[in-house]
Amino acid sequence: MRELLSGTVSMLFSDIEGSTLLLSRLGRRYAEALDGHRAVLRSAWAAHGGTEMGTEGDSFFVVFPTAEGAVQAAVQAQRALERHAWPGDERVRVRMGIHTGTPQVHDDDYVGMDVHRAARIAASAHGGQAVLSAVAAELARDGLPQGVGLKDLGSHHLKDIPEPERLFQLTVEGLQNDFPALKTLGASSSLPVPTTRLVGRGAPVAELVDLVASREVRLVTLTGPGGSGKTRLAIEVAGNLVTAFPDGVFFLPLASVTTAEVMWTTIADVLDLPRGSRMPPRLLEQVALRAALFVLDNLEQVDGADDVVTELLAAAPRAAVVASSRRPLGVPGEQLYPVPPLGLPAGSTLAAAEDSPAVQLFVHHARSVRPDFRLTAENVEAVVAICRHLDGLPLAIELSAARVRLLGPQALLRRIDTSLDTASMSRHGPPRHRTLRETLAWSYDLLPEDQRAFFRRLGVFAGGADLDAVGAVATAVPSGDRPAATLDLVADLVDASLVVMSETPDGEPRIALLETIRSFALEELRADGELDDARSVHAGHYLQVAERLKVTRDSDHLLALSQAETELDNFREALAWAVRQGKATGGSASAGTTIAIRLSSSLGWLWYTGGYVVEGCRWLEVALAQAGSAPSAELADCLGTYANLLIARGEAERACEYATQSLVVARTVTDVEREAYAMGVLGTAQLHRGDVESARQTFEDSLVLHRRIGNQFRLTRALGNLAGVEEELGHYDRAEELTLEALEVVRAAGDLHEAAVQGQNLANLLAVSGRADEAGRLAQSLIGQVLQLHSPNLTMAFANTYTNILVRLGDPVRAAHLLGAEEAMRDRLSLPNPYQQEEQAEAWTAVKGLISAQDWEREIQTGREASVEDLLVGLREG
Repeated sequence: MRELLSGTVSMLFSDIEGSTLLLSRLGRRYAEALDGHRAVLRSAWAAHGGTEMGTEGDSFFVVFPTAEGAVQAAVQAQRALERHAWPGDERVRVRMGIHTGTPQVHDDDYVGMDVHRAARIAASAHGGQAVLSAVAAELARDGLPQGVGLKDLGSHHLKDIPEPERLFQLTVEGLQNDFPALKTLGASSSLPVPTTRLVGRGAPVAELVDLVASREVRLVTLTGPGGSGKTRLAIEVAGNLVTAFPDGVFFLPLASVTTAEVMWTTIADVLDLPRGSRMPPRLLEQVALRAALFVLDNLEQVDGADDVVTELLAAAPRAAVVASSRRPLGVPGEQLYPVPPLGLPAGSTLAAAEDSPAVQLFVHHARSVRPDFRLTAENVEAVVAICRHLDGLPLAIELSAARVRLLGPQALLRRIDTSLDTASMSRHGPPRHRTLRETLAWSYDLLPEDQRAFFRRLGVFAGGADLDAVGAVATAVPSGDRPAATLDLVADLVDASLVVMSETPDGEPRIALLETIRSFALEELRADGELDDARSVHAGHYLQVAERLKVTRDSDHLLALSQAETELDNFREALAWAVRQGKATGGSASAGTTIAIRLSSSLGWLWYTGGYVVEGCRWLEVALAQAGSAPSAELADCLGTYANLLIARGEAERACEYATQSLVVARTVTDVEREAYAMGVLGTAQLHRGDVESARQTFEDSLVLHRRIGNQFRLTRALGNLAGVEEELGHYDRAEELTLEALEVVRAAGDLHEAAVQGQNLANLLAVSGRADEAGRLAQSLIGQVLQLHSPNLTMAFANTYTNILVRLGDPVRAAHLLGAEEAMRDRLSLPNPYQQEEQAEAWTAVKGLISAQDWEREIQTGREASVEDLLVGLREG
């Protein structure tokens, strides 16, 4: 028997990721790869004092005397694996997990939970990734090799391990360091972190956890009025179910969503799906096999929510939904769970009050604003009376308790008594609904007038707002004094528990109202006759934001896209008001119609690059229907933007019509810049229609205008457009000259998005002109940049180009996969490629000597099951 180390040791588990697939690709040469893998790893284990405990197939279990030794061995192994020449030019990717503990020595082996923990850590990793437990990371930190660091991956639940484990990743200079989320239980969870503990809900939480975990019911809807605690209860229940749903627990805030279409895109965003998977059927394909829990919060205002939930559950038989809504969804199999108010004390004694969840919540929130607050014999009667008056509604209790900083319980009770008695004489509806509304009204009435006016106007924001927006829309002070005044007003409302303030990734504050409170603010705004004015100011502000981002996008696409998507709900709110106002006034010259035209046009780049083409077309169609025919620069923009989106949808004939109208309007108002833009859109539509000579002449004229105007972004596009036509006509030298000029212009401007577009154009040109090797190297160097930009249209165009290159490089299998994936992505987004049949025929002609027709079609179908993004990652890695 071996003499094994006792006490504290570091355990390393490893195995090959995708070994079965590797075996199928290599066939008999797999044994050669396996031998090479073992030799590389054993050399690393031996160099750092590792004792090989066992190997089975492609896995290892090795024990080291120190954590430093285990880490150094892992680093040496990963570097050597990357350098090794593998058969068939394949890559052998090994995942590793390291944990330090005190396993028991039993016979000739180690046993115990520490061994299992190390194995589970390894199983959570991806090929090429080494993951450490917190204790191993801490012990190895001071002895990390040169160029090696530790990345904190947060806390994770490991299978069969009861407590969460904080995990770290080794980052190694020169190796891949970006990986998907760890494959741990609930690793993909998106639950918000509650800022306060849940009080008085132990029994409902246990009941709901058991109900959902049993899988007997797959849809549970928590119902109740606003402020009853539905959201907080749903989050707590979901948090207790993380280990029951190994593919994740996902929280979807839907308070600002009103349509099924936007609900689908919200689901896609929360799941972090590729932009090509925002809508069914692709979205449903992505979730079909997931054992996941979806928490759908605030569903009552979503038109079509019942259909979305039905489709989601039908497509994902292992998934479950916990929904919150003020009314049932009416979906078959729905289990309703009315959320009860918090329990009230049977009497007013101190002992009875201390056992009451409603009183416990009051005391908890009172202490958050007044740390010395205690429930005493002197104040208990007043506290109990307050909780009874408020019917045990959590939000009402929280709002009232926030006033304890200024008012003692007795004084607070007197004011609540007066407020509720007065309000109850004029309000109608169920008692609990009235109670919350009356509590909000009481809390609102305590505010000074400037804070009340500020609070009311916050109701027009959807999805929150930054300080600039809040200052512009909700304050009535001069612009120079706004920042300080806005912060003071926000702080006052936060203290009153009426406003929620969070922090954006760049450290800036974002202000929002809970949906129940927002509804109250809008009621008050309407009652005071201020609603239309506030919505008008809101829409005007977000028009300015959109027009600013349109300019920013020319120089920093990623920044503009991130900021635009943060404000997407506010853009939608502004557009909806503008359309309603335009219809109500019935005039094409109304302020609402003007804003609808300008805002929908200014967001044209977002609709196109962000994957919102269908939604963008809808807004533009409505705006154009109200616009009338009077020529204006804004109408030219709207027509041109709509034409551009129609091209993306494969409607070249209609795109030509609208682009022509845009050109006529631009010339009528003598706007040279818009004339040049309309020419670019018209030329693209002509090209997609197959009229190459007309497109060439249009692009030539457009380029002349753009050179005169001097807008570098537009000039780049004009150069690229003409280069594309010259390539189509076989004028490769002229096409390359134009493309290289475009690249020079865009690189000087620092526009990453346009640099990727023109780089892709150059790669395609190199491929079709007989320089496939050069094209392949260029395309491979662009993959990271393309994926970083998250633009569906660019991703699909790039995939098309890469397919073209692979065909010419004699790689039919990967070409077919990418071709199929691009086709499927276009189908999902309803963005067809008008040249699809022609391009497929050309591709088949190029590869038919390398692959049978049956195998070619089979590989295309295989590609349709993959994502373009995943295939591009594989190509980047070789």
